[in-house]
Amino acid sequence: MDRSSNTVITELSELDKGLINLLQKGLPVCESPFEKIAQDLGSTEKEVMEHLEELLANKTLSRFGPMFDAACLGGAFTLAALSVPEERFDEVTEQVNSFEQIAHNYRRDHYFNMWFVIGTESEEEIAQVIKKIEKKTALAVLNTPKLEEYYVGLYLPV
Repeated sequence: MDRSSNTVITELSELDKGLINLLQKGLPVCESPFEKIAQDLGSTEKEVMEHLEELLANKTLSRFGPMFDAACLGGAFTLAALSVPEERFDEVTEQVNSFEQIAHNYRRDHYFNMWFVIGTESEEEIAQVIKKIEKKTALAVLNTPKLEEYYVGLYLPV
């Protein structure tokens, strides 16, 4: 345990590192993608699945799943922020996260100290969710919709 930040430091096996590196580049498109990954890593499908489950359970990986472009599927999303008084931060976090349309919620060291993503089925619904959040929290939401899309091929080898 890193005492300065209460962060648990996990030792990664060579299989864990290989799995993380491969998964960052996407799943193979085939009938048995985890079997193919296991072959590439010199392992078994069962062992790969066990390691993936453990990486998720111990929070080394925060999520594993597809990333969809909501706009291409007919939906909408926006990045929004709140300036939350410190003494209300936990309360407001629960209030914001109670909305099923909230995808992510991050604390930041800034005047706008809470940032979150709203994903909905339509642009109109974004406005409705923002109004409901403002009513529930009694705080004004800063809406920062995407103006232009950029693809960042981020790869962080371990």
